[in-house]
Amino acid sequence: MPATQKKPASMPAKSAPAEAIAPLRIYNTLSRTKENFEPVKAGEVGMYLCGPTVYKPSHIGHMVGPVIFDAIKRYLTYCGYKVTWVVNITDVDDKLIKESNARKMTMAALATEMTADYQENLAALNVSTIDHFPKATDNIDEILRIVSRLIEQGFAYASEGDVYFEVGKDPGYGKLSRRSLDSVQGEGGETADRKRSTSDFALWKSAKPDEPAWDSPWGKGRPGWHIECTAMSHRILGETFDIHGGGLDLIFPHHENEIAQSECCHGKPQAKYWLHNGLMQSATEVGKVGGRSSREASPATPAASDIDAQQAAKISKSTGATPFKQLLERHAAETIRFFLLSTHYRSPIQYSEELLQETARSLEGFYRYIKRYDRITGERFYQLTPPATRNAGAFDPNGNETLTEIAAIRARFQEAMDDDFNTGGGIATLFDLLRVLNKFADVEKLEAGTPDAAKLAVFKQGTLVLREISSVLGLFLQPAAAKAAGDDALVDQLMRLVIEVRANARKNKDFGTADIIRNRLTEIGIALEDRPGGTEWTKTG
Repeated sequence: MPATQKKPASMPAKSAPAEAIAPLRIYNTLSRTKENFEPVKAGEVGMYLCGPTVYKPSHIGHMVGPVIFDAIKRYLTYCGYKVTWVVNITDVDDKLIKESNARKMTMAALATEMTADYQENLAALNVSTIDHFPKATDNIDEILRIVSRLIEQGFAYASEGDVYFEVGKDPGYGKLSRRSLDSVQGEGGETADRKRSTSDFALWKSAKPDEPAWDSPWGKGRPGWHIECTAMSHRILGETFDIHGGGLDLIFPHHENEIAQSECCHGKPQAKYWLHNGLMQSATEVGKVGGRSSREASPATPAASDIDAQQAAKISKSTGATPFKQLLERHAAETIRFFLLSTHYRSPIQYSEELLQETARSLEGFYRYIKRYDRITGERFYQLTPPATRNAGAFDPNGNETLTEIAAIRARFQEAMDDDFNTGGGIATLFDLLRVLNKFADVEKLEAGTPDAAKLAVFKQGTLVLREISSVLGLFLQPAAAKAAGDDALVDQLMRLVIEVRANARKNKDFGTADIIRNRLTEIGIALEDRPGGTEWTKTG
């Protein structure tokens, strides 16, 4: 039945107070519970995500965290917060030194090359909201300050040019990973004879011959891994900030050690909320890469053993993850982003080429709708300006049945994201909205002649909500053809030519030729859809 039209739909926006910020609940790894989100400073959010060690080209596993936290920042901004997001670059490390020696280039040159690769891949995925990319080597002074203060306070000690954090001096050690001090004792590595305990970790490492090094009170050397993030987050976000993120594999030892050195140094919590995304695992073999919708909608609270198991199974370069740019040659970047956001971020991600192909097929429905909107309205979907905040996007359905359903879908999107940034639930609402809008266009026959103005207003308002929700998720920001991989743009031009030939055959009543074209295209996985405004093509397999 046609949607009920009780009033001409002008849909005036309802403005809410600028200071009204929606309540959010987020899962805090530190407490293992969902907590109400209350930032350190009202209306502002400081967020830090551990970035890559830039010694080889990034793979899809490196993209998981940035895509997730980009969506988180977009949603926090949409909710009215002013967000500062930091992603660090580790540009001094044993792996960097080894790889630069193998390639006969300086560590700095290698780091610059691989940082550029990483940032280009982020740009392809619409990860565009990062405010700061600090480098470890640009923060040596801050690192030295913190290390010196830890020594003065009795939490660290120098030994033969190295400096170690004394884990036994921190009564809170293990609170993030739920590990006891006894359980973190190990062999101590090649520097065991310099440590007071095998569980102690390096804050500063003495220089070996021909390695990059900086002057320090303890001799020439370079920073340890954990102290770098403490220094960079403190310098930009302060002694206590709101959200610290990273992969589940970073809970121990990296984030545990960050908390220890930061809180012992400053006497304050480093971060209020610790968010950890699930790791990417191969759907066909053991190993870590980066994301899939087989993740549970409500992930279980991970025990230390579960964390260890995920870390052991993650896909890494050593287990076959290819450079991300090679993946972009086979799959559109928007397909990959959609895939990574399709389920809850805290669960493991099952990756395969088949699952990416399945995602690409599901996206075709949205691309067909975008073309349909352009045909019906004579406007361009990609030129619609989405509301900047949830308050600005509120509208009155005016009793209209379809708009009431659309408003309910919009509310479900916000409810999903308010509940621990459930992007999977958010994406589900996009499919619901697509179904409602297509049904409305079909029932009201919007493509048959000039649409009624009131019906067109409903259609436009619903599409604006689609634009609003997808923009918050960083999706459908620009035409797919501009972001397609490989030769898709050329294929589209060739298909336009084939469609024109078929149209001419039908016009000349040569239906045999027209049918042959349609049937052959069907055989190779391309479907044609004849509409009043023209013929559209889509891949079906």
